[in-house]
Amino acid sequence: MPKILIQPQGITIEAKRGVTLMAAARAEGYYWPTTCGGEGRCTTCATTVQSGAENLSSMRRSEKQTLISELGLRSVESNLRLACQARVEGDGTVEVHKVGVRPMDALLSLGSIEPDE
Repeated sequence: MPKILIQPQGITIEAKRGVTLMAAARAEGYYWPTTCGGEGRCTTCATTVQSGAENLSSMRRSEKQTLISELGLRSVESNLRLACQARVEGDGTVEVHKVGVRPMDALLSLGSIEPDE
C-alpha cells in the first residue's frame, strides 16, 4: 500500500489506492478538519504536496474552481491540493498543520474519564 508522510507532524499513514488523502488519514484514526464534510466546497483541508504529486489523481474541474474562488488563481499554480479530493495512487509527502489525533482518541488515551455530573 502507498505510504503518505504528513509533515510537520511526522505522521506516516498507509493508504489504499484510490482513496482520498483525508479518508486515508481518518481510516488510521487521525483527525483532518473540514467544514464542508469532504465535498470539495471549502479549503479547510488544503494541503501542500511536498513530493509525490505525480502519485495523486489529477485535479478535477470542481477542485480547481474551489481553490481559485477561495484562494485565488495562484493556488492552482502551486502544489496545493484539497485532501478530500486528491486520491492516492502512490507514495508522497504532504504538509498540513491541522491534522492530529481525533479528539475522542486523545481523551481516551488519558485513561478513564468521568462524565460531568
